[in-house]
Amino acid sequence: MRRRRARLRTVALIGIDGSGKTTQAHRLADALTAAGRPATYRRNASGRRWLGRLANRLGRPDAQRLVGRDGVLAVESVLRWLAIAVALVSCLLTGRTAVMDRYSACQYASIRAHGGQRWERLARAGYRLFPTPQVTFLLAVDPAEAYRRIEERGTDHETMGWLTAADTAYRALPEYPSFVLVDAGRTAEEVTEQIQAHLETWLPAPSSTASGEVGPLVTQARP
Repeated sequence: MRRRRARLRTVALIGIDGSGKTTQAHRLADALTAAGRPATYRRNASGRRWLGRLANRLGRPDAQRLVGRDGVLAVESVLRWLAIAVALVSCLLTGRTAVMDRYSACQYASIRAHGGQRWERLARAGYRLFPTPQVTFLLAVDPAEAYRRIEERGTDHETMGWLTAADTAYRALPEYPSFVLVDAGRTAEEVTEQIQAHLETWLPAPSSTASGEVGPLVTQARP
């Protein structure tokens, strides 16, 4: 019962590009608000897409060719840190739940996927200031499906190599056992049900999940 009375302060949704983080974070913020738990969607982007577009305009194929791998990691780490800091302060002042579209684990995974492990120690030192979310959902999806979704939306592009490396990096993080795994390969509606069912102490569980139509889709991560 104490958990039912507790305030849900921060929920994070993480995962590779194409896993549906943005869609589900928006839906969760709306559902929490409708249930009487005012929440705010916060997109904690690293600026990688923006940096890539800038590189293209300057005649470079990608951001790494513009500023180098270390430059990309430095820009990402700083911009995401600032975004998370602003989001946390804003929600602290307003008393609203922060629904985070990406969090510090996303930066650690990005660093590992880039092969810049020495940067991870620096990033962790800087991000240590931020509290651990009460719940962190890892939206797990096959990299091939993520690639298909990204190509379908047509607003950006990722390589299969990058998506596979990022997926591996998330699963290798020391925080991985604490993540709540969500089968993000299902339809958006089923993914929403998985997430909301896990938060049933703060948000009424969907009737279809309660009746067993969807089945047990959310699990605690295992090493």
